[in-house]
Amino acid sequence: MAETDVHADVMTDSKEGLRGYFAKRPDVYVSGNNFVYFEEGNPRARVSPDVYVVFGAAMRQRSSYKCWEEDGRLPSVVIEITSRKTKNEDIVTKYALYQRLGIHEYILFDPTGTHLKDQRLRGYRLDEAGKYQPIAHTEERLFSEELYLELFGEGTRLRFYDPTNFTLLPTPSELRRQAAREKQRADSAEARVTELLAELERLKENS
Repeated sequence: MAETDVHADVMTDSKEGLRGYFAKRPDVYVSGNNFVYFEEGNPRARVSPDVYVVFGAAMRQRSSYKCWEEDGRLPSVVIEITSRKTKNEDIVTKYALYQRLGIHEYILFDPTGTHLKDQRLRGYRLDEAGKYQPIAHTEERLFSEELYLELFGEGTRLRFYDPTNFTLLPTPSELRRQAAREKQRADSAEARVTELLAELERLKENS
């Protein structure tokens, strides 16, 4: 569970943003904060990433993700939202586990910048030997080869930038505001049409 509202918001925004990004790909499963089981017959062999993406797995509702029911597929990308309580687990325990499982990219983000002080956004990618190597930063951004997105911190938010069409992935709150603006424009246009039709009727009656 998220430690604070800030961490919960980042988890939700990241998960929903990536779901929107992959909405036209029914073979991409985006989830988070549920259990990923990676060893059949061993219920203790599990981990709960904050956000993760599995390529080749159907996007559908699951109570948990069991890799042996998904042709052995494990997440290609895991994102952990680091907090005071999870810092050591994120940078030590989960780092080692995800590396051992072959998670191609492991990304950590500290919304407040108080726990990963030297670099609040970090990324690691497996090399040919199956070992994590740091993903290089460019102007405080890192590029995910798996997602084909740039990631960067904006205040307490983790943002995703699509370099193919030069746009930011919208957050749920941004989508709600956009929908509200579009509804307002539609209502205004409808009201204007009603006014014009009423005026037209008056002109007909007076002609």
